[in-house]
Amino acid sequence: MSPAYACFSHRARLHLSSAWCICYIIPNPRPGPTTKADNLNAMWRALLADGTPVAAIALHDAEDVVHPAEIGIFAALCGRFDLVQLPVLPLIERERGWWARAVSSTYADEFAESHGKQLTVREAIGAGVPSAGVGCAFSRAVLERVAARHGTPFDAGSVTEDYELGLRIRELGGRGVFVRLPGRAGGAAVAVRAHFPDTIAAAVRQKARWQAGIALSGWTRLGWRGSWTEHWMRFRDRRAILAALVLLCAYLSGASWTVLSWTGAAPAFNAVEAGLFAVCAALMLWRLLVRAAFVTHAYGWVEGLRSIPRVLLGNFIAMASARRALQSYLRLARGAPLVWDKTEHSFPKAIPAE
Repeated sequence: MSPAYACFSHRARLHLSSAWCICYIIPNPRPGPTTKADNLNAMWRALLADGTPVAAIALHDAEDVVHPAEIGIFAALCGRFDLVQLPVLPLIERERGWWARAVSSTYADEFAESHGKQLTVREAIGAGVPSAGVGCAFSRAVLERVAARHGTPFDAGSVTEDYELGLRIRELGGRGVFVRLPGRAGGAAVAVRAHFPDTIAAAVRQKARWQAGIALSGWTRLGWRGSWTEHWMRFRDRRAILAALVLLCAYLSGASWTVLSWTGAAPAFNAVEAGLFAVCAALMLWRLLVRAAFVTHAYGWVEGLRSIPRVLLGNFIAMASARRALQSYLRLARGAPLVWDKTEHSFPKAIPAE
């Protein structure tokens, strides 16, 4: 029997497939409020004190739907790589009305593209592979190296400790890999599935935490180290606030031009402006088609088509999140205590078919 660790209040036995494991419930001795990283460090210390030899540490949230082939992939690859990350495929809410479905689907759209394209590109060009915090496994050796340099493997001063840990592993010369393998011949990829927020308020809170941790705090905490490919990918990670500002200006400009057109007061485009507009429209259409293609691959052609108009909703959430993220970052800069804004998740009522 092998031990698993979690932050709860008692010891329990869990049955996973055909193997038994013991679940050790590790209370954090520090009073709250605290962060997820601080709790993970408490479990790390408990693992060291336990003395059980382990080769790798896998991370999951309690509400995740874990693929039965996942452990086999981790066991096969954690001896060769320091970080193994599997795709994350959000579940689409189908029981709480069309609005909840639309909001939850924005996560499906974004993860389908990010974990279908962007992480693959990062690995291919030699940039650091960030951890998603779920569906990932770290070699014990690399966590010990990170802890030797920084005191603990997970930085308790960060609200995106999983993302930062992936980049720190790369800075130490570790190797991360993003793995897309079918669970069976001709089947879907082994992936983590879970419900994400399905209301605007909850989505804004969660994405604001991501933006504050990656786009703002990540800049000051991690800097701009590494090769030009690492610089480029970090720039892409940290452009969220600027992108939200550009989106806001674009929507306001479009609305103003529409009103002026109705009144007949809209200025005519000259040749240069018309050409730039055509180029931008073509690039936007290309981006929409690329996203639709990745969503279709992960969720089917119906959701692929729906992902195109859902971009508007996703952009609204991104703009609202950027405002909240900036406010949060400025509060921390003025000395406010760090509080981890935990997102409430719901548990799946049925295991989705693979």
